[in-house]
Amino acid sequence: MKAAQRLRKAALAALAAAVLSALALSGWLFTADARLSDRLYQRPVARDGEIVVIGMDRRAVELLGPMPWSRSVMADCITYLNEADPARRPAVIGIDVLYVGESSDPEADETLAAAAADGGNVVVAAAATFGSALVEDGDDFYMDPRAVLAWDAPYPALAEQADFGHINAMADRDGVMRHSLLYVDVPGLGRAASFPWVLYSRWCAEKGLTPNPPPETADGFFYLPFSAKGGGYYDGISVADLLQGSVDPDYYAGKIVLIGPYAAGMQDEYRTAADHAAPMYGVEIQANGIDAFRSGFYPREVSPAAQAAVLFCICAACLYVLIDRPVRGAVIVWLAVSLGWLGLCLLLYRSGWILHVLYVPLAATLLFVAAVALNYFRAQREKRRITATFGRYVDPTVMHELLRVGSDALELGGKTYDIAVLFVDIRGFTSMSESLDPPTVVEIINRYLTLTTQCILRHHGTLDKFVGDCTMAFWNAPLPQDDAVYLACRAAMDMVEGAKALERDLTQRFGRGVSFGIGVHCGPAVVGNIGAPTRMDYTAIGDTVNTASRLESNAPAGTIYISRAVADALGARAKTTSLGDSVKLKGKAEGFEVLTLDALEP
Repeated sequence: MKAAQRLRKAALAALAAAVLSALALSGWLFTADARLSDRLYQRPVARDGEIVVIGMDRRAVELLGPMPWSRSVMADCITYLNEADPARRPAVIGIDVLYVGESSDPEADETLAAAAADGGNVVVAAAATFGSALVEDGDDFYMDPRAVLAWDAPYPALAEQADFGHINAMADRDGVMRHSLLYVDVPGLGRAASFPWVLYSRWCAEKGLTPNPPPETADGFFYLPFSAKGGGYYDGISVADLLQGSVDPDYYAGKIVLIGPYAAGMQDEYRTAADHAAPMYGVEIQANGIDAFRSGFYPREVSPAAQAAVLFCICAACLYVLIDRPVRGAVIVWLAVSLGWLGLCLLLYRSGWILHVLYVPLAATLLFVAAVALNYFRAQREKRRITATFGRYVDPTVMHELLRVGSDALELGGKTYDIAVLFVDIRGFTSMSESLDPPTVVEIINRYLTLTTQCILRHHGTLDKFVGDCTMAFWNAPLPQDDAVYLACRAAMDMVEGAKALERDLTQRFGRGVSFGIGVHCGPAVVGNIGAPTRMDYTAIGDTVNTASRLESNAPAGTIYISRAVADALGARAKTTSLGDSVKLKGKAEGFEVLTLDALEP
């Protein structure tokens, strides 16, 4: 490849890579990429049973009535879980319910606070309300789209006896939860940690472990690898079971126990990266957050700029390789890039790094399609160029075969085919050309050649050549044909019929008409490129061709001479008249039978 071609190829690859990288940075593919990433990255793992969920479910509603329930109900649940020996109590109990402000039942409020104080292992929920607000920063002001407008904390008596953490669930732009918010900066209060982090920290203190904090981020968000789908932490135990005393408290000894809404219609359901189809209750999202802290696995998302740079390099290299590559090779490159990227994404994810899963495979697919299309259009353009150059001189069938076979078809040589050969010639052409002016002769010969060509091509023959006023064609090569002899004879009959109308027209215009003599024979012949490397013809040679030529040269005007081999191939479909061996063909031994073709079934 020339240097200029390589430069154009590289420039095209760079341009396409830049466009695709800009598309990736625009965020237009966020939803599709995020969902594909979820399928690759988010996979449930085996749980160790250290976290259990007790549901405020339908059975509890049937027992206690519609929510909200009296706060004494939750106090009874806490008391029941903690009534065992302190060594066999839960490590920590998380209540995923907001108890904001004093209720209309002060005694129930005191009961809940007392239960929390007695247990000493209770964590309750708080929540922030976010919105846009104008924030003052020194002498500057700016609009903060995620400002804390309100803070719902536990009522004072409960807040004094229990830890609390925020339960805010923050979905991505497509409404799917993939991230957890580690803290909220509350005006006047300071930094409030998340509910899962507080529970996890209490559990670590109980177990004598050092907490594994997630990496610091500017906004407090971190990617949440879900350990279980909906129902993964729920063993079917209801608040009703605690109140009825049907569960042994020892089952929860040393564990993290979460109590929260666990029924449809309680406005605590979310779509998560673990399963887009089935919503997950908020209490199980908190459980997944705790398990993420326990595992210490905090995968970090590679910066968009770095990923765009990698995408640019891969796209540019991919397109540069794909251009001018055959389809099979292009498919291999496409699969290698796409599957290789998926494997790299999975490998890096396990090492703690998150890449966009969709961008490279999608870009590789687009570039593959574009390259194949480009290569195809280039090939078609080259074919059109060849067709435009040689189409007027070379039979279309031959040209198409040459284009299909490729450069091998341009080599000298041939193959033996059983073909039907037709020769047709104008009778009295020499005397006619002497009596008419050259333009008239050319017009007549062109009309004649147009007629013979149309008849040959109409019946799928290969137009071999024009030799003066003689036309040669053959059938069953270069492509096999059904009933090749019949097609050749059908073309001959059409020539005879067409010659009648042509003769009437020419006689009326020039006072001279034309008539044809036609010969048809069939048999083996060598068909292929005959000639020299610098000048060759795709033609047929052999005795079959010579015999057809001899039949034509002896045929009277308006007559079709055929051989016995042709008559036998036509069978009852043809009406013939045998001339025996009365017609002597040059180069043929005595006894060669010649017949006239008088009629042929359509």
